Amino acid sequence: MMQQIAVIGGDARYLELIRQLQALPDTTISLVGFDKLEQGFTGLNQTDFADLDQGRMDAVILPITGTDRQGYVETVFSDQTVQLTDEWFEGLGDNTVIFTGISNDYLDAVSKASNVGLIPLLNRDDVAIYNSIPTAEGMIMMAIEHTDYTIHSSRIIVVGFGRVGNTVANKFAALGAKVSVCAKSIMDLARITELGHTAIPFDELHNFTNECDLLINTVPAKVVTKDAIQYLPPHGIIFDLASNPGGTDFDYARKRGIKAILSKSLPGIVAPKTAGKILADVIKQFLLKREENI
Repeated sequence: MMQQIAVIGGDARYLELIRQLQALPDTTISLVGFDKLEQGFTGLNQTDFADLDQGRMDAVILPITGTDRQGYVETVFSDQTVQLTDEWFEGLGDNTVIFTGISNDYLDAVSKASNVGLIPLLNRDDVAIYNSIPTAEGMIMMAIEHTDYTIHSSRIIVVGFGRVGNTVANKFAALGAKVSVCAKSIMDLARITELGHTAIPFDELHNFTNECDLLINTVPAKVVTKDAIQYLPPHGIIFDLASNPGGTDFDYARKRGIKAILSKSLPGIVAPKTAGKILADVIKQFLLKREENI
């Protein structure tokens, strides 16, 4: 049976994602929000949002950012305004599954109310770990761009030792940086020490920032506070990799004259082809597995 997929909006990562999805057997792909592309996708159906028959879709792929809290979708390659309303969700088929990068209260509530499956891809361990590689490479690129000294021998503190923090710490250490990692759990602190980094308990971060060139936050909560920022040297820079609005007190950093940068969506900026393939691989696995179970 022919499988129907709709891709609604998306950034440069989605160009590779769409190319990868074209390899799926017996699949029709409809694109919404890609009409400004100079080079169209051969054999695919570029359509206006109003003309999309969502009731026939087996899968709907939203941008990494999902929707805003009113259901509006970001369309980088189009001037179309796309809003996914409650009524639009109600029109989806019973077996439709929706893929998004991240979710929010609106998407959670409306998908639950309309009884459709919602899969936030960036919540998955496999996607997050694969994505941490282009994130770390992008972080290295930004560090080189914003400093006038080498990464080698520079003093770096990574806040958080999750899937991104782990990779970022290891990549900077491989370049010869003196890496410290701030974490909460005893197990993480032990692992950080075992890897050769300096382990910093969360409540002691402010005791270490006076000897920090680059402070890199990966925690999506207010953890880089006034206490930590006030002791940073004047040349210190904060890079925040957490999802918007980040985990840094940006107002206080500004008052102190400390450069603080919210570095969003680095995989999509530095390696959109790789990032698109990571997403496509997970979606293809899911759809193929579902086909086998039908």
